[in-house]
Amino acid sequence: MHVGNSSSIVLLQKHPRSLSLLAKRCIDVLLSIAALVLLSPLFAAVALAIKLLSTGPVLYVSERVGRHGRLFRCYKFRTMVPNADALRQQLLHLNERSGVLFKLSNDLRVTPIGRVLRKYSLDELPQLVNVLRGEMSLVGPRPCLQSELAQYESAHLCRLDVLPGITGLWQVEARDDPSFDSYIQLDSRYVREWSIWLDLKIMLRTLHAVLNGTGV
Repeated sequence: MHVGNSSSIVLLQKHPRSLSLLAKRCIDVLLSIAALVLLSPLFAAVALAIKLLSTGPVLYVSERVGRHGRLFRCYKFRTMVPNADALRQQLLHLNERSGVLFKLSNDLRVTPIGRVLRKYSLDELPQLVNVLRGEMSLVGPRPCLQSELAQYESAHLCRLDVLPGITGLWQVEARDDPSFDSYIQLDSRYVREWSIWLDLKIMLRTLHAVLNGTGV
């Protein structure tokens, strides 16, 4: 009985996925350019509002962990007081999430204008620049901090196999779930089941959440 060449089988399996990844990158570039152009008046309005209604820089820049552990500077519109990172250590005992995650439903570090930006996820818009630069994708696991990565177990590292995203499966399915296990399971499921169709579904659900002011 003739047995096919195993290397040919591997190539046939990799070829469609390579094309899908290329399509994903093309979608990221085209949509991020379109959004940056069309939303430029909104960018200007948000930047002006932050400058007039709060003290500190317009942008919040933090070092995040990307695909394969690569570090990059992640951009957001600033929604907190300038010394928010320093104050975080004093608030750890109030953390409402489990495990590595940190979240406060009534975080006093958030400015009044910041609450509005978060409600409609406008603070995430500068990450379109990260997408255009190839550091992030429109859809993927959220980029983690180095301090969070240090607490990961080996099984959690699979989420670094793909580009981090502005939105993702966890954001649209279990954003209010405090469980770190749920967070990791959904990210692992995204990496395992990823397809262009899954990305499109997540983007549509994200758009619905943003328009309804529930944030993502």
